[in-house]
Amino acid sequence: MSGMLKSAFDKEEDGDVIIKGKPSLRPKDAATLILVRRDQTQPRVLMGKRAGGSAFMPDKYVFPGGRVDPHDGKAVAWQELRAEVEAKLRLQSRRLPRSMALTAIRELFEETGLIMGRSAEMPDTCPVGWDDFHRMDIAPDLAPLTFIGRAVTPPYRPRRFDARFFMAEAEEALIDERPPVDGAELSDLQWVTLADAMKLDLPSVTRFMLGEIGERLAKPDEDHRPPYLRWTRSGHQTDRL
Repeated sequence: MSGMLKSAFDKEEDGDVIIKGKPSLRPKDAATLILVRRDQTQPRVLMGKRAGGSAFMPDKYVFPGGRVDPHDGKAVAWQELRAEVEAKLRLQSRRLPRSMALTAIRELFEETGLIMGRSAEMPDTCPVGWDDFHRMDIAPDLAPLTFIGRAVTPPYRPRRFDARFFMAEAEEALIDERPPVDGAELSDLQWVTLADAMKLDLPSVTRFMLGEIGERLAKPDEDHRPPYLRWTRSGHQTDRL
């Protein structure tokens, strides 16, 4: 694991856009969802390519995800987060845990068309951004989510996020077997093995989280504490929550 930690952090020379001579932006809360499929010999994860014109991680392959919307925490859910997942999300965080989990599910749908939820009779009114779920009478399901890591974008980037990474088993979590559909934010969506994913053009943090997934899949009975990657006055730091 120590060898992996050396490559976990974003670097100025990684080819992304950098800013200098300006105050650092405050990181915005974000959530990312790593779906794992086990219907073949080797587990596969869903990844897509960001648009080349993006200010944040252009042309990089990433997992679906995005910024937390203030309305996300108000969405109705089929099941809430498991107690142990919620407890870890509360550590060193003011954000309501369910809001980050709901963001991950909303962003998955918006970027891929895949639905993580269950059929339910939904209320007539809904929070901003959740119209489609209510129209389809589908409630997002938080119970399959596992919190696997947290990472804060370094201060020299034009976009900064405090991202929570979630993992879910696709066969358990998704409402049906529909294929992912490319959109404006992610293209070339594909299910890839961990080995093939490592060959893609990845941000450092994405590569690191793939390693976390590999550890969890290889040793499912162990207690895996989520890593917390962030910038401090003394430089990059990694802790375990």
